Amino acid sequence: MIRAHTVAAVREAEAPRLTAGEPLMARAAFALATRVAAELRERGHRVSGSVVLLLVGGGNNGGDALFAGTHLARRGCQVHAALLGERPPAAGLAAARAAGVRVHEVLAAPDVPGAVVALARAAGVWVDGLTGIGARGPLRAPLTAVVGALAAEKAASPDEPVVVAVDVPSGIGVDDGALPGPVLPADVTVTMGTAKPGLLLPPAAAVAGRVEVVDLGLDGDLAAAAPAVCRLAPADVADLWPVPGPADQKYTRGVLGVVAGSQAFPGAAVLAVAGAVGAGLGMVRYRGPEVPTGLVHARHPEVVAAPGRVQAWVIGSGIDPDDAARTQAMEESLAAALAARLPVALDAGGLSLVHDDGHPDLPATVVLTPHAGELATLLTARGEEVTRADVEAAPARHARLAAEITGATVLLKGAATVVAAPDGPLYAQADATPWLATAGAGDVLAGVLGALLAGYGDAIAADEEGRLTALPARLAAAAALVHGRAARRAAGQGPDGSGPGAPITAQDVAAALPGAVGALLR
Repeated sequence: MIRAHTVAAVREAEAPRLTAGEPLMARAAFALATRVAAELRERGHRVSGSVVLLLVGGGNNGGDALFAGTHLARRGCQVHAALLGERPPAAGLAAARAAGVRVHEVLAAPDVPGAVVALARAAGVWVDGLTGIGARGPLRAPLTAVVGALAAEKAASPDEPVVVAVDVPSGIGVDDGALPGPVLPADVTVTMGTAKPGLLLPPAAAVAGRVEVVDLGLDGDLAAAAPAVCRLAPADVADLWPVPGPADQKYTRGVLGVVAGSQAFPGAAVLAVAGAVGAGLGMVRYRGPEVPTGLVHARHPEVVAAPGRVQAWVIGSGIDPDDAARTQAMEESLAAALAARLPVALDAGGLSLVHDDGHPDLPATVVLTPHAGELATLLTARGEEVTRADVEAAPARHARLAAEITGATVLLKGAATVVAAPDGPLYAQADATPWLATAGAGDVLAGVLGALLAGYGDAIAADEEGRLTALPARLAAAAALVHGRAARRAAGQGPDGSGPGAPITAQDVAAALPGAVGALLR
């Protein structure tokens, strides 16, 4: 699991070590130089002779970049440093000059962005050390223009150069993942001591590239500070996934009730059921009208259409809130789940059940699964004037707000999925492929989540002391990871998203689920 800590927590952890004289910057700079050298080798280049450009600001990240440049220069790189801070770190600057780094006082140039781009065009690696974790808000002049020009240059030739960010890409919201202004997208971010929230949270996560954490020995100091954001790894999901034992049978493996689909949108029922069946559980009980029931049975004859005991519910996929009969079925199922303390995934039309305060104090065992537009609608209905653009600009803040207002756990779907409970850390999963942006994919995700909730349904229902209140958020993050991995598999990509992939449908994702789960468990 990747754990990210706030700037304040990092500062507090570093302070006693810096006071004691520990060489944290030296460790960070050596690790940064090692990563740059590795990136060159992985791209088929020799380290000796390669051209590296350091983008140096006035803070500690600029110092890290300069000290890393000294290591690279001694390994034979041609290293250039563009000084873009009024007071570049003196010790780093002296060490860089002594090692043969060519220093450029670009702030004195008539055209600062032009001077930096001219240096950048000759370099195969750009090291972004412009600002660090202490920066707030958008970049200021002249960095705004410089970063804009470099980003345009990079976009014109995305494969080279490689951009390595020091700690964080300059200009992101370090604690909240915001993008308040221009940012130079990184291919790799080498972050020091611990990940920072903005590297995992959207929208900034999209410009961080691959995140690599440098161990500075802060783990013990950070142990007392709860992480602000977590990202599950495959091993975490394998530990969570309900694997049947010799004594299990269909009822002990989890039975999921599904209220999804309608005469107008019958396919959503098929896809939600397919997600649940593909993720693996004991039984699905489907509750719906004739047309979707017939389609579900045609694709999944093992699904039971009779009432009976369940351990979790999926409610709402493919249901129009204006459909009175289906809305009544949703309300009855939600009421039954709440009375029995069973976990619930409320998707699509099911979200309308919490648009007012008819359920003012939902438990965290109810998981809402909106996309950005649906979350904006929900928040507006509950008294917050929010647009889809607002949610997309600050997904984590709005997911947490919705969790606090409703009491439920919120899984906010997107390129990076954010999961928020009323308290506890956020989860941010970026396991999907862009090919997953296709109709019905959310219905499949609801089914996957429902299967996981059903596997833990009896334990959650019996948890009268609240020991498992944090579990639904973790299960929601696990569902997002498996759903994303299945989409990559269906698109022909590697588990890490490598390769261009190919178009997929929601049915392809559902079909890939057993293989994705098996790969995780192996």
